[in-house]
Amino acid sequence: MRRRLFFQAYVALLGIVVLFAALAALGWWLTHDESPGAELRRSVGALLGEALPPPDAPRARTEAALARLGRHVGGRISIFGPEGRLLGNLGTPLPAPEESPSDRRIRQRGIFSVHLPDGRTVLYLPDRTPGHTPTVGFLAALALLALAVAIGAYPLARRLAGRLERLQTRVEALGAGDLSARVAVEGKDEVAALAHSFNRAAERIEALVEAQRHTLAAASHELRSPLARIRVAVELLAENGDPALRTRVELDIAELDDLIEEILLASRLAGLEPPLRPERIDLQALAAEEAARAGADFSGAPATIEGESRLLVRLVRNLLDNAACHAPGSPVLVELEQRDDCALLRVSDRGPGIPERERDRIFEPFYRQSTVRSATGSRSEESPRDQRGAGLGLYLVRRIARRHGGEAVCRPRAGGGACFEISLPLPEA
Repeated sequence: MRRRLFFQAYVALLGIVVLFAALAALGWWLTHDESPGAELRRSVGALLGEALPPPDAPRARTEAALARLGRHVGGRISIFGPEGRLLGNLGTPLPAPEESPSDRRIRQRGIFSVHLPDGRTVLYLPDRTPGHTPTVGFLAALALLALAVAIGAYPLARRLAGRLERLQTRVEALGAGDLSARVAVEGKDEVAALAHSFNRAAERIEALVEAQRHTLAAASHELRSPLARIRVAVELLAENGDPALRTRVELDIAELDDLIEEILLASRLAGLEPPLRPERIDLQALAAEEAARAGADFSGAPATIEGESRLLVRLVRNLLDNAACHAPGSPVLVELEQRDDCALLRVSDRGPGIPERERDRIFEPFYRQSTVRSATGSRSEESPRDQRGAGLGLYLVRRIARRHGGEAVCRPRAGGGACFEISLPLPEA
């Protein structure tokens, strides 16, 4: 049977109270002294000195006097001389006091010691010895303390366990498929921090699942266009076998293949895991090679980073393809520099540019601009940036940059055009 947390916490608190009570009782028992005070002992000693025979009296006379005292008090009585010699006793002799006559101490609890003015010591042990256990009042006080702690600890333990139980319920709801499951944050302690962490994780999971749903929905829409064209082309090829039509079919198939590859890569990059195969990469050589392949200009300083070369090649290639696709005929410039603890890669073109309100949205999957603004602010109903591509290139650029601990942003280029800036952290020295 599962042990409930609040029961464990409650029993632990009660155990602490019981241990405290036991230690307090033991300390009281060891240190409490119920013997008469010093002033009372001197007074009793003076009275006994008058009632008892002198120190040099015969032992029989001394014991006869003790017998008369014994009729009024029950118990055992012994008288010792200054040198510790037994002078008389009533009942079984008691142990002689230890140490010097001026500071006689009794090791056995319950024996009362009284010093007489003439140096003798009278020891008295009552028939019923008090003081061996804590008094009833002391025990009652401890019992009341335990009861108060028990009453006060129960709601505390129950509240703590209740918050964890509510958190458990929400975790189980999330696991059952309720992506909107959240837990109320109560207090500012560790349990509240755990609730905060759960809510953040649940929000992230919900966002990822929603992004996957959006990606699949958009992908299904994007796949229909090349498939429809291929279907029509295949029907026409069956009729006339036109070479130009065959070329169009091949281009549609290549477009479809690239789209599927980008969708698979986007799905892989949707997670939060770090690069799977990190390696030292010469970013200058990589960017220069891709710039030469695309016919772009390159300038930059050496920079070495850690990451996955295959993904970084895709990042640079997507930026160059984006510039070639949406700013055809304009010169493309690739720049690389080091700033503080990161490498900055810029890919700039002289195309129509991107409106400020859309510079972040273009990194969303399958997002297409409806209109753009030129450098002069005029409105264009149909932009070259809207004519080609599936809308995953820039999304993959940002995902790859973030996977490597960096970021991708879009800025306006001085003199017109767009500038995509990628920041990637440099490895620690």
